[in-house]
Amino acid sequence: MKAKDFEQRFDEGVDISTSSDLSKAKRVLQEQKRVNVDFPTWMIDSLDREASKMGVTRQSVIKVWLAERLEASASSLPFQRTRAGTAQR
Repeated sequence: MKAKDFEQRFDEGVDISTSSDLSKAKRVLQEQKRVNVDFPTWMIDSLDREASKMGVTRQSVIKVWLAERLEASASSLPFQRTRAGTAQR
């Protein structure tokens, strides 16, 4: 199928998932890379408490907080951490 036909079918609301090989699909800039970081015990305890409050894993808290900080930095907006642990700009 040509790209033009594919786009037309998509625009018409036709299910195009059968026309795509999703086994080779990649999310841009989403490749995972493992890193090891050593944290002091008090920080791990605090992360675990926050994770428990939010109902997520420690890793999820770290990822979300780092992403918020990096996004704030990239947009050159000041970053403030609230008591609830969410970013405010």
